[in-house]
Amino acid sequence: MRALRLRRIGWLPALVVLLLIAALASLAIGSRPLSIADVGAALLPPYDTGASDAELIVRSIRFPRTILAIVVGFALGAAGSLIQGHTRNALADPGILGISAGAACAVVVAIYVLGVSTPAGYVWFAFAGALAASAAVFGISSAGRGMRSPMTLVLGGAALAAFLGSITSALVLLDESTLDSYRFWIVGSVAGRGLDVLLPLLPFLAAGTVIALLSAPGLNLLATGDDLAVGLGLNIRAHRASGILAITLLAGAATAACGPIGFVGLVAPHMARAIVGSDYRWTVPYSGLLGALMLCVGDVVGRLMLRPGELQVGIVVALIGGPVFIALIRRRRLAAL
Repeated sequence: MRALRLRRIGWLPALVVLLLIAALASLAIGSRPLSIADVGAALLPPYDTGASDAELIVRSIRFPRTILAIVVGFALGAAGSLIQGHTRNALADPGILGISAGAACAVVVAIYVLGVSTPAGYVWFAFAGALAASAAVFGISSAGRGMRSPMTLVLGGAALAAFLGSITSALVLLDESTLDSYRFWIVGSVAGRGLDVLLPLLPFLAAGTVIALLSAPGLNLLATGDDLAVGLGLNIRAHRASGILAITLLAGAATAACGPIGFVGLVAPHMARAIVGSDYRWTVPYSGLLGALMLCVGDVVGRLMLRPGELQVGIVVALIGGPVFIALIRRRRLAAL
């Protein structure tokens, strides 16, 4: 127990340092490489009125992109830990509630019907679609006998995702221009997004983070089984409702900002449990940190793979996440939920 406690405390500063290094690399690496001195001059005062090209690149493009990758990665990692705890499914990720399908369907409708064509225009439609989808799944799973089993959440999410996916596919096939716009959003990317996309979503991300951290202790009780959790004083319906709200706010806002990005919400919780065990008071924040690190590193790797072009982070994370997940399974380091 003492060794586990030391590992939990010791890994925290290590992950923070690794995240800072990844962020610095994100600021320096790109189609135009910059030195650490250039990055420091761009970020630290005093700021010159006639900024150099390097300073404009860092301030206008790479700094917003790096912050977006860190925030979205944290949100996806924390949401993944919550959904795996609530469904007691080690293969669950935020998309299992239909969040990605709802956001995708709303974006396609916005493109097809309203002609929306920019990430800043997609964001509110995607967020609204994610909220509506998770609310529908929550309502479906609450029907009848109520939420006595997490399986109702999984089945409701799968059914709704299939329904919304069929609508999305139909609209995309009807119009070629809609397909052209949609395929750039659906791949998942932090490129081309600025703080104008992130800042409006920050209140939702902050609220989701607070709710997630507050609900983490209840997940430890829920892991013992519904009957025992009720006996220990947990209101399962209220706790699951708050958990779904946190997942929706975190994953919905992240998907709205960058499009669907897979594997972060699946792999980060398993990596966190391998480090800190299955106590959700530690697993949820560690999953967030590991998710932020994964997305930031994935974005940097994507810029290096096809220089001077780049590979979208949604593709890179899947390429990296698959082997990492397999390695975790083969080493039998997946802690129990």
